[in-house]
Order: sequence, then structure tokens, then C-alpha cells
Amino acid sequence: MKKKLDRRKAIKNMILGAGAIPLLSNSAYGFRDTYDAKNTIAAKNYGNSDIKKPITAITLGAGSRGNVYGNYGAQFSNELDIVGVAEPIPIRNERYAMKHNIPDENRFVTWEHVFQKPKFADAVIITTPDDLHYAPCMKALEMGYDVLLEKPIAPTEQECRNILALAKKTNRIVAVCHVLRYAPYFIKLKEMIDSGTVGELISIQHLEPIQHIHMSHSYVRGNWHNSKKTTPIILAKSCHDLDILRWMIGKKCKSISAFGSVKWFKESNAPVGSTNRCTDGCAVESICPYSALKIYHRDRDYTYVFDFPEDESTHSDFILEQLKTTNYGRCVYKMENDQPDHYVASMEFENDITVNFSMEAFTSYHGRRTRIMGSHGDIVGDMNQFIHTDFLSNKVTKWDVSVENVDNYSGHGGGDWALVSDWIKAVKAQDSSLLTSTIDASIESHIMGFMAEKSRETKQTVSINL
Repeated sequence: MKKKLDRRKAIKNMILGAGAIPLLSNSAYGFRDTYDAKNTIAAKNYGNSDIKKPITAITLGAGSRGNVYGNYGAQFSNELDIVGVAEPIPIRNERYAMKHNIPDENRFVTWEHVFQKPKFADAVIITTPDDLHYAPCMKALEMGYDVLLEKPIAPTEQECRNILALAKKTNRIVAVCHVLRYAPYFIKLKEMIDSGTVGELISIQHLEPIQHIHMSHSYVRGNWHNSKKTTPIILAKSCHDLDILRWMIGKKCKSISAFGSVKWFKESNAPVGSTNRCTDGCAVESICPYSALKIYHRDRDYTYVFDFPEDESTHSDFILEQLKTTNYGRCVYKMENDQPDHYVASMEFENDITVNFSMEAFTSYHGRRTRIMGSHGDIVGDMNQFIHTDFLSNKVTKWDVSVENVDNYSGHGGGDWALVSDWIKAVKAQDSSLLTSTIDASIESHIMGFMAEKSRETKQTVSINL
């Protein structure tokens, strides 16, 4: 019998057998251990102290995103006053109304009810489900409201174009929540590209790691598991990325070629002994990384989707009940999901700039990764830091990102509240130029997403006509 080979020796032999190729270090990924210079990117403080009288707004949809944007008003009442809410889930409606002191006459069950009343605010914040963005946005514009519109703009290209046309016709402000444009990290990257720091821009590689549990939560079990009832994942999740690429490059995308599928989260991969629900005595629940009992009950992760009762002592039983009655307790291999769990797109922009984008479910981490390659330098970043190398001098500069209160208040690298801050100023001054994510600017990346889906489905390179 052969002697069992020591793992350390086996790895060494593999390296020697490959021509003594060294193990990858940080530098192989673009990061280094020492730097010629270090800088910090700090977000500006939230709040516009010069604004004395707030704009008034009605929130349509008091879920997670409705609370993110509404919380800005709770913190900066001199800028934003939430005076109305539409929300069909009673406990959400009640809690939102209490937080913002909304009178009963301005509490509504659905968005349609809001517009049965004469205009009673400056603006509307639309954070309804994806398939309920179009109709309320069109109605709001017809009635003279300015709009803060959660992405995606609408489920179809024609609906996106209709909103753009009506916004122009009514001369109203529509800010799309492409919040990465307001994150200090991406603002600095764009500044460095525009200033010629890397020379002439040649190519970009951009990765969005969804993270495996996040994928199972949102796009297998969650609200966006069915693309036909909501929007394709390239828009539901990655329109942020298409938008930030278009914004940083500053040129139009000419063509796109995309590939992707549901490879893992399907019934053919269901383990032997699995049940329809993780609570049904599944034989493999304890060894499944996607176990709903592990994620929601034991680890208490992603529980923001549950509307917990006030009594904390009942929360454990409440979660178990949710897992027995909602999609969040179902087996990830036995859902009606159709969203690709891996997605790649290659794009050609004007001036022969190329981009490779990859959206991946099966990662252990979050946070976009970006490589920018120019004629005189390159940049490698992960939203926490980026490294710039100058080809001529070989000088390496590290930039660290410092954003206060991201976890408690403003996600997306500080972009959430920075967007709200600029939107308030734009509405106050009736000047859309104070925004970088107007409907005019944001629609291009949506069309890129629609064309990516067309390419993925037809397996052809698709030209983009804007």
C-alpha cells in the first residue's frame, strides 16, 4: 500500500511540477504590502444646514428601501418631512406613520389611494416592488410631483422611455436611485479616470459578488426569484453596476454579449433526503449551507424581511412560523426561481473601450471589485480601498475609503443618504443639474441591461441604440 502523501508536500510537488510557479500573493491580485503613498477618501457629512424649510414627500412602499430614504428625514427634519405613506402591510404602515408623525388622513393602503387625493406634497418617494414602479411614477408626474424612484426604473424598455418622455413633458425632477454614483469610492475612481491619472482608458473588469446566502435569500427564495413577475436579475441587482460603468467611462455602450443561467439552484441538484421546506424534517438540513433554519433562525441573518412583533421573547417562534408559511422557509432547490446564478457580459464602448462584467452568486464575500486599465497606469479596488500604480514612475498609491455611519444609516458605500441629500437640494431649487442620476442619465444603463438579456436569451451580440 502506498504511503499517504502529506498535504504540505503534495502542494509543494504541485508547484514544482508546474515549473516552480510561486503561490499567488497579494501583488498578483493588484494589492501590495507596501505603498509609496497613502490617502484617505472621506465622505462629506450628511445634511444641508442651510436648508431651513423641508421639502415634503409621500413614501409609496414602507419596506426596507422606503425606510432607508425616509430615515434621512427622521435625522434631518429641516430638509425632509415625510407627510404621507402608502403601504398594504398594516404593521409597516403603522410603524412608518409613527416614526414620521403622519396623520391618519395621509395613511393609505395602496399607491392608487394616494393619487385620489389632490396633490399634498412636493414629491413622492417610490419604493414599491419592481413591477409597481411604472404606474405610480407616471401618475405622480401627471399630478406635478417630483420623484425619487428606486431602481429599476420599470420592467420594460418602453416603460422606461415613457417615464423619461413624461418627465421632460411635465418638467419634473425624477432621480433614479443609482446610489453608487454618490459613493465616495466611485466618485474618486471617476475623478481619476477623467483627470487622465491612468492615461487613456483602455479596459475595465468589474465583478459583483452577490454572496451565496444573499443570492439564496433575495433571488431564489425572495421577492426577486421570478424575473417575469419582477425584473431580470441584471436589472434587479446589477443595473447599479451597468450604470456605474457607463458613468465612469463617460461614453456610450455600442454592443453587448451576455451569458448566464440557473446552474445550481434547481431541483436536479436537490440532495437526497431534502424536503420542500427546511422545517419538514429535511435529512440534510444540518449540512446544507442554504438551510433556512440556519440562516434565519440559528444565525438570525437577513431577518430584516420579517415584521417582528414588539415582544422580543416571541421572536424565535415568530421566525419559525415564517419559515413554515413563506417562501423564506422553502428549499432553495425546489423554488420557482429563474434568475441566473452566474452572469457575464462583455461590452464595447465608444473609443474602443472594452468592459468585462461578471455577477456571481457563489462567493463568500460582498463588495464590488473593479480593475481599471489605462495606457499609463492601472487601478485595482474593492470598495474598501483601491491601489493606483503609475507605469512611468512605478509609484504605488493606496487609497482607503472612510465613510461614517454606513451600517446604521447609509448603505452602498455611503451612497444612499448622499443621493437623498442631493435630491432634496435639486427639488428645493428645481434644478435637476444638482443630481448625477437623473432619469436622462440613468436610462442608458437600463437599456444596456435589457439588451444584455436579449443577448443572453438569443446567444447573439446585440447592438445598443440609444
